[in-house]
Amino acid sequence: MELRKSGLVCLCAIACASIAVAQSKDLGLQDLIPGGKNYSRFVPKSVPQLQWCGDSYLYTKGDSVIMGDAVRQGKNSLKCVTSLQTMNKALEDAGLKTIGNMPRISVPDQEEEEILSFRAHNVLVHYNYKENKVERSYNMDKGGANYEYCPATGYFAFTEGNNVRVLSPENKVSVVTDEKGEGIVCGQSVHQNEFGIHKGLFWSPDGSQLAFYRMDESMVTPYPLVDITARCATVNPRRYPMAGMKSHHVTVGIYNVESGKTTWLKTGTPKEKFLTNVAWSPDSKYVYIAELNREQNEMHLVRYFAETGSKDADLFTEKNEHYVEPQQPVLFLPENPDQFIWQSQRDGFNHLYLYNTDGTLVRQLTEGRWIVSDVLGFDEKGDNLFISATKPISADLPESNNPLSVKTWKLNIKKGALLCMSPSEQKVGVHNTMLSHDGKYLIDNYSSWNVPRNIDIIETKKGKTLKNILTAKNPYEGYVMPEVERGTIKAADGTTDLNYFIVKPGNMVPGKKYPTIVYVYGGPHAQLVTGNWMGGVSGWDIYMAKRGYVVFTVDSRGSANRGFDFESVIHRNLGVNEMADQVKGVEFLKTKSYVDADRIGVHGWSYGGFMTTNLMLTYPDIFKVGVAGGPVIDWSKYEIMYGERYMDRPQENPEGYKNANLKLKAGNLKGHLLMIHGDIDPVVVWQHSLGFLKACVEANTYPDYFVYPGHEHNVIGKDRPHLHEKITRYFDDYLK
Repeated sequence: MELRKSGLVCLCAIACASIAVAQSKDLGLQDLIPGGKNYSRFVPKSVPQLQWCGDSYLYTKGDSVIMGDAVRQGKNSLKCVTSLQTMNKALEDAGLKTIGNMPRISVPDQEEEEILSFRAHNVLVHYNYKENKVERSYNMDKGGANYEYCPATGYFAFTEGNNVRVLSPENKVSVVTDEKGEGIVCGQSVHQNEFGIHKGLFWSPDGSQLAFYRMDESMVTPYPLVDITARCATVNPRRYPMAGMKSHHVTVGIYNVESGKTTWLKTGTPKEKFLTNVAWSPDSKYVYIAELNREQNEMHLVRYFAETGSKDADLFTEKNEHYVEPQQPVLFLPENPDQFIWQSQRDGFNHLYLYNTDGTLVRQLTEGRWIVSDVLGFDEKGDNLFISATKPISADLPESNNPLSVKTWKLNIKKGALLCMSPSEQKVGVHNTMLSHDGKYLIDNYSSWNVPRNIDIIETKKGKTLKNILTAKNPYEGYVMPEVERGTIKAADGTTDLNYFIVKPGNMVPGKKYPTIVYVYGGPHAQLVTGNWMGGVSGWDIYMAKRGYVVFTVDSRGSANRGFDFESVIHRNLGVNEMADQVKGVEFLKTKSYVDADRIGVHGWSYGGFMTTNLMLTYPDIFKVGVAGGPVIDWSKYEIMYGERYMDRPQENPEGYKNANLKLKAGNLKGHLLMIHGDIDPVVVWQHSLGFLKACVEANTYPDYFVYPGHEHNVIGKDRPHLHEKITRYFDDYLK
């Protein structure tokens, strides 16, 4: 087997100082797992509600709201602008109910820096902290959801049930839609939240119009989800379009606030297509939509007249033999409404392209074997755009096409020059940044494998660090922690480097062989091995290592942030190349003297549950114990948007669906397999694991099973430590 010694390899003992003192300290699931009673104590300290308010930064401390100057140093740069007591006085003066705790605060409009927004019971308040008074109060409907604020007018759009409403600053509610038909949903996210869709209401820049989704799901078969909390269990059906079956139809309405009338965009046929990345032109005259065919291999960027709903222009087309996956709407240049920026993977990596509004390409703005992961915004003049990207500081560094480092860059639109805003010495690590409204400053939230959290203010002219807001301590200081090895191995193709980490038991005994667990995901839009704090090592990984297990994770081909070829290698054949890479990982593990090759287990959730089950059935002589959570078993019973992107329709790819149908492999089960599922899972419906159990009965194999009542796709909250205790006990019973 071909291996490469990487400069990324690092054998480190986290918090190895003071080991003698720490021998008495231990960490349990309640400390390490989200939802645990003590979990908050072991998360790196942060700054609560940190955000920009003009050129100042804002955060909460206890019952106070603190504002900091971006440039000035020392305590004199900080001031308390209001407090819970002061805010309650303003609420009382406005005849509103007071609040008992500091609420969630936001700045609704950066042009009005003195206004803060927060919820006081069923009222949304716009509060002037300089004058200590309530400027506006909005009565939030008890049945209302998906509130979308319009800074230009002070109006809110929201949904009530499956319909759209508009709320004025005078608390007048206007009815936008009044759909009563079964299966008609307005104003909500559509297409199963794929294609970057996360909302269904879109205000025009001038606030005169509201674009909204209308989804007709009446042709989609209702899927029964059962609520067992009622004395007699009730059925709460959810329309779930499965691969190869009928899909919902989506249109976009344009509501005129003044006239109260709605115009529908003439998006035409076929109706089974995806309308994504909705965006308004700066003059509020046009709506831009990325229209994707059901096959997801052809995308058209289309512009519509808002007033009439008619199509104005089909600006350009993107095609790919595998799939096209638009994720972001057009972004107009602030000082040039005739040009916009488009994000695309057309050259193999997610990059930025500058277009004229007539659809002609001006030039590609970014390029290279790295991806643009986020667009933060422009500077005040619109000359520069700030982005987050995996671009290395130097092309000679080994991090090229490697997502372990995410930095912030300033891109000059005219010249194409890139200037790194992240400190050059921080070569490995992740920078999460927030840009000030005028683009002069960044809040830089940085972490790396050994840096829990570092928050700085950076000026964007040259990328100079102005001040430090927080340097967090290691929350595990004083505790004996496992060793972590990081590095790369070769994929099954013999050429591609894959990132991995190994978490080892502390104080390993020379010559002793330890049981090993492979934690796996392996699917699209996920990256397990990262460059931030702990590098992707989870609390459960730590817990299991402390119990005497080796835990191994590798990001196989098919996972995210490595470019289109890396991710799309799974197309039409899920569970082939990514499994081959996981097996290469096991071969690598077997070269380690401390790994017991006869005691290798595997665990994963969702796509990782599919991988876990598949590995147990396909390689029964390698994997002796597995725990599969929320597993996809039969891709023909998964939803259209995700499933058909990666597998096409079952009618078009029968062999691929057959090979990935784990019910057909149920007879191969030799080891111990535990399946776990939430009984109201709307993502991977319960039918998947139940169908597998039936197949095992027919094949005379014997998996184990556990259900979490009242939980959806993930077990969250206070039950999550219970989940990990259940998983741990299973490995203790059969692998240890």
